[in-house]
Amino acid sequence: MKKNNDSRRSDGNGGRNSNKAAEALAGVLFIQIDPERLKTLGIEGWEEASLLPVQTPGQLHRFEPSMISPESIVAGILRVLAWQPGHPMAPQYRKLARALKPDLLAQLSDAGVAKAQAKDWDVAEEIFLALAGLYPESPLPLLDLALMKEERAKLLREEEREDLAEEEEDQVYQNYSNLLEMEPPFPPAYYHAALFFIKKRNFDRAVSLLTSYIGLEDDREKVEKAKSILAKLQDFGLLDRTFKEAYDFIQLGQEEKGLKKAREFVSLHPEVWNGWFLVGWALRRLGRWREGADAFKKAIELNSGDTDSFNELALCQTELGELGAAKISLEKALRLEPENVKIIVNLGALSHKMGKAGEARGFFMSALEFDPDDALARDWLARIGE
Repeated sequence: MKKNNDSRRSDGNGGRNSNKAAEALAGVLFIQIDPERLKTLGIEGWEEASLLPVQTPGQLHRFEPSMISPESIVAGILRVLAWQPGHPMAPQYRKLARALKPDLLAQLSDAGVAKAQAKDWDVAEEIFLALAGLYPESPLPLLDLALMKEERAKLLREEEREDLAEEEEDQVYQNYSNLLEMEPPFPPAYYHAALFFIKKRNFDRAVSLLTSYIGLEDDREKVEKAKSILAKLQDFGLLDRTFKEAYDFIQLGQEEKGLKKAREFVSLHPEVWNGWFLVGWALRRLGRWREGADAFKKAIELNSGDTDSFNELALCQTELGELGAAKISLEKALRLEPENVKIIVNLGALSHKMGKAGEARGFFMSALEFDPDDALARDWLARIGE
């Protein structure tokens, strides 16, 4: 047997972090295996001179032939396909892994979803990337990856880690772009991509995708749900150029212009809660706390299920010195999303402002239970003393 440690990664993997790839491939050895040993491993028709990737326990001082097994070869192949999808031997590796383990798609999909639900993001990402490399004809791994990264971006925004959230959403956008180019069309990709664009306030794109989805999907119940979303977008005037201009101005720091546009929007659509949220958002950023609080109360009156409205209202109430009311608003937000780290940290900050150091510490510790990497919670604990 001849072995070679090659952890180079193809550039054709969508700009994934090269350090992460190098770390993942550090324990993969590329080995030439003699024909007799290949037979004992159940591998037939493999070119003797071709190297096989073998997953080892990590950096090795000594390689042992006993480390070679069908499982270690499949594990090595999955690592290569995840981080080197453009590897010259990728087609051969793919064919071999699928022959050795025919049920990998179902098994690993379930494992990836479980890891994502447990917020074990890196492991889930590698599983979905490996499946995308192993089954390039299947849209499921790419959709799972997009949904996972959407959830991760949402949590990062709650932690006010905007740059990282943007990076995740850029990858979500690329995944949906790849899914929408697949033939034959994959209806769930159109539906979930539409929901993604609604969150990004790109309503025209969302309408286009939902319209396509309705024409592609056979499930009557799902079609009716898509029609309902489409009707709300149209009936509530969310396609209005004024709304999009207001949002863009506020996001770009031009609050006065955004406020003007947002007021124009609510004058036309007074029953649309999103418009009142934009008014409140602009006013809050301008430091006009009382007016901002009134706008958020109007948004909540029209839609009592939006966590951000309660959180923004609490920020205004805190600045107005209405600390008890702010706590009630944040508690309502937490009931809507019990694992929302941003809300938990804000409750901790409010408790500290109210002179309740022990209660504040409890909130910050709770936030770290949900997300051990939350920087704000750690900063607060360092400030008040763990």
